Amino acid sequence: MRYHAPSREAVDPAVFGRSPLTAWREYATLLEGAEWPSIEALNHHLPAGMAHHFVAQTSDLLADGLHYEQRIAERGEIATRDGNWHDLLNALVWLRYPALKQVLNQRQMVEIARMGPKQRSRAQYAMTHFDEGGVIVEVRDPALLALWDAHDWHGLFWRHRQAWLDGSIRLELFGHALLELALNPDKLLVGKALVFESTGDVDAGCVSARCVEAIVSGRLLHDPLELRPLPLSGIPGWHVDNADEAFHRSTVCYQPRRAGREYPPAFPAPG
Repeated sequence: MRYHAPSREAVDPAVFGRSPLTAWREYATLLEGAEWPSIEALNHHLPAGMAHHFVAQTSDLLADGLHYEQRIAERGEIATRDGNWHDLLNALVWLRYPALKQVLNQRQMVEIARMGPKQRSRAQYAMTHFDEGGVIVEVRDPALLALWDAHDWHGLFWRHRQAWLDGSIRLELFGHALLELALNPDKLLVGKALVFESTGDVDAGCVSARCVEAIVSGRLLHDPLELRPLPLSGIPGWHVDNADEAFHRSTVCYQPRRAGREYPPAFPAPG
């Protein structure tokens, strides 16, 4: 069933103070105001030097016949629907992660040129899944990755609960569809994760730059199977019920690993 986000006035303001939306509070004026932000308001927040900008998605705009990605690549125009949570949250991701958004657009254009505008490659599916539901995860303790490999969710989220609090494993949420789902606090969130090793001596946020480098170099996002499912609702503070051990034994977002499913190793730490 297709997800329909709540209307702006129906959103409980408390969701903006809980993960994952609390991490986006620098855009509170865009998220929490009574009125939808205008295109001009979005463009006002663009990082200095960013070549792309937001434009209203109107029938006149769409009459140019261009693919969404093509319009970004050739004109620097990010088509954005008015009064639409999905597009607003996509805009916020552009504001925070412009380099990652741009490299995905560049890779999409390569695939469009190769496949044509109506066919989609495995790489395009991988990029779309990451764009919509992506999470960039940094793991310092290899034992956590072994639990993840085995879908030992009780171990990963309960027995090693402290690891999510002390930096042994940390993440950056990239997928705007996840942010849209989080507008409903009852939703169980599952991300599509790319995993990077950490030496523990890098600043938070550097992992997204490593992700950009890996995608530019062609080492990531060729197949959806590169992406690991991560039940984000198990992370401390991400769901109201996960402080109870029973949540980590029975919640429906904790799925067993499919027979034969293997995951790629974590992307190695810089040498």
